[in-house]
Amino acid sequence: MAFRERSFGPREMHKVTCSDCGQETEVPFKPKEGRPVYCRECYQKHRKF
Repeated sequence: MAFRERSFGPREMHKVTCSDCGQETEVPFKPKEGRPVYCRECYQKHRKF
């Protein structure tokens, strides 16, 4: 079976405000109401290993 590349095109980005530091950022998903959204730096702090 040959490897086939998938091309989904550009991702739709959504502007959000980080729940921790208040910095405006963009995420590649539509945030759900009532769930925190973090910037890249704060996400690393909250990430579970």
